[in-house]
Amino acid sequence: MRKGEITRLHIIMKSAELFNEKGYAGSTIQDIMAATGLTKGGIYRSFANKDEIALEAFAYAGQVLWEHFASAVEGASTATDKVIAMCDVYSDTVHNPPIKGGCPFLNTAIESDHSYPILRDRAVGAYEQMLAFIQGILQKGVADAEYRADIDTESLASFIFSSIEGGIMASRLTRDNKHVKYARTNIEHLLNSFKM
Repeated sequence: MRKGEITRLHIIMKSAELFNEKGYAGSTIQDIMAATGLTKGGIYRSFANKDEIALEAFAYAGQVLWEHFASAVEGASTATDKVIAMCDVYSDTVHNPPIKGGCPFLNTAIESDHSYPILRDRAVGAYEQMLAFIQGILQKGVADAEYRADIDTESLASFIFSSIEGGIMASRLTRDNKHVKYARTNIEHLLNSFKM
């Protein structure tokens, strides 16, 4: 990797953490300079503006999350085990989230809803990708006769993802991981109720 590529990746990685902790609106170029140890010129040699950094940082954060989820489901044998393994990625969201600042999807979705249409489009894409991933796990569970054939995998995937994200939000707000645990427990109970 060339020096310019290394610098660009460094900016992306540090900005992903910064934006996830302070938000896009709350982070300035000066904050990015402080986080990266680079001058303004060093940053602008790699990026045209803060919005460009934000898009790359969101993509990077999403990739980090996908790696955590892929690793979590790799050793799981059943659909239920895979979904629960995904929940467990955020089991200690208060003290040890996969990315500093909590869930970048949740943080970006909330912040970009009205003020950053380009970033909102990326968040919608990530949301749809995650729903499709969970739905695929559930459909495999139906195909393997783990679950009844009459379940609505689309609505169930939406409920699961919404519950996980809601648990993350409540746990981060109250600084108590119990809400993530509640979501996990109830998702597991629900999935078990669909078993053959």
